[in-house]
Amino acid sequence: MQQQRTTFKSGDLSLEGILYLPEGTEPFPCVVVCHPHPLYGGSMDNNVIDAVCNALVQSSIAAFKFNFRGVGRSQGRYEEGKGEGDDSRNAIKYASALKEIDAERIGLCGYSAGAAFSLPACWSEKNVKAIAAISPPLAMFDFSFVAYCDKPLFLISGSYDDFTPSQKFIEFCRDLNDTSEYELIVGADHFWMEYELKLAEMVSSFFIKALANKEA
Repeated sequence: MQQQRTTFKSGDLSLEGILYLPEGTEPFPCVVVCHPHPLYGGSMDNNVIDAVCNALVQSSIAAFKFNFRGVGRSQGRYEEGKGEGDDSRNAIKYASALKEIDAERIGLCGYSAGAAFSLPACWSEKNVKAIAAISPPLAMFDFSFVAYCDKPLFLISGSYDDFTPSQKFIEFCRDLNDTSEYELIVGADHFWMEYELKLAEMVSSFFIKALANKEA
């Protein structure tokens, strides 16, 4: 596995990111991974983000994680989700242009507020072929737009998640279309401590299937 620290532009801002490349023959499918809420300590160094990136690379899928504006060495400041949505689009644009990446096999994964910021901005992007939302905070953000998503979509949450009550999560997911699937992990909370590997394996398995070929 290779890790490459890099920077990319989001408007006038310079943001930092890390590209994880698997062993093998490029170009690789790639998943852009978005971290949780910047105002509550969220960054690309989060335990869930790292677990997902590592699992993807072990599955021969590249992963690109980055810091939203105002986090770490990324320029700017928090912009209540709108600017962070722009950052997500620009991260996808950056990753898609890399020679190591197959621009026709791009996935998007958001954790918590990272899902709330990135999915509304990016779900309809043409080159995004599959989407995963980890612990989508349904009690805090409006996710009704995913009902219109006809791409492979995976939602996963823990049964003890205070930001996404389990019954609300199940009811929400049951109303989605046939391209969607979901998992409720008994015992896990919003932060996934001690459940990172199980979570990451499920997320990577979804993307292995969804990004298996250019028709995915």
